[in-house]
Amino acid sequence: MVQGLDRFNRRWQAIPKNARINVRAAMEDAATDIVEEMASRAPYLEGELQASIGWTWGEAPKGSLTIGSVGGTNYGALRITIYVGGGDAFHARFQEFGTANMPANPFFFPVWRARRKRVKGQISRALSKSIRDG
Repeated sequence: MVQGLDRFNRRWQAIPKNARINVRAAMEDAATDIVEEMASRAPYLEGELQASIGWTWGEAPKGSLTIGSVGGTNYGALRITIYVGGGDAFHARFQEFGTANMPANPFFFPVWRARRKRVKGQISRALSKSIRDG
């Protein structure tokens, strides 16, 4: 008989649940930080643009500009999307990329590019912690 096998099996079975909880929290924290920084860098046009920046689990609101999703269909509920625009802030694309008559004023993609490695690290640390703590 192997000593401690029951304890090991309990910890092993708990990893998927703990991983989902910890990774979900890390993703939410990272998304909130990114959205706050994007809003602080967005040009102020009566506040519509800043108010249109957000994140959601799953799909972004229709008409929004997204940076893509972290997760995917294989991860079920662990698919987060950061978005801007849609509704009253349809001009988000014009600010980000510019037009023939207006230079670009990027605030969305530069933040994501600067933060994506940090976000990956946060998620990896949350997953490692889940495995370590069981």
